[in-house]
Amino acid sequence: MNSLNKVQLIGNVTRDPELKQTKSGQSVTTVGMATNRVWKDQNGVKHDEVEYHNVVCWGRLAEVVCEYVQRGTKIFFGGRLQTRSWDDESGVKHYRTEVVAEDMIILSSKGAGMEMSSMDDAPAPAPAADTEEISAEDLPF
Repeated sequence: MNSLNKVQLIGNVTRDPELKQTKSGQSVTTVGMATNRVWKDQNGVKHDEVEYHNVVCWGRLAEVVCEYVQRGTKIFFGGRLQTRSWDDESGVKHYRTEVVAEDMIILSSKGAGMEMSSMDDAPAPAPAADTEEISAEDLPF
């Protein structure tokens, strides 16, 4: 039986993305993201819970995130979970679970509709303001 490691998040960016290069020259970006959950308990009291996520983007997606995303941007990330571990100087083992992004959609009005997949070369361009209107007669169906 196969397994599934799939994550889809919609939230707000908590810090500006940081673009770095690996020793082999591959682009990598890390970005913080917050998601909110609001619910009422059985007494009708409203609760708001914030969850913070670390998102890692690779390749062209990393470059696009750094170019178009900033703190406060409303964003969708799709990808998978990955947990890394390392030992610090005193020998204590640390773990960090991250979202490795494969897809991104900027939801803020400034970049509304911009989609990026790790397999794409560039984001879809926004239509120019002076493009002509399409009428129903122009549609092939």
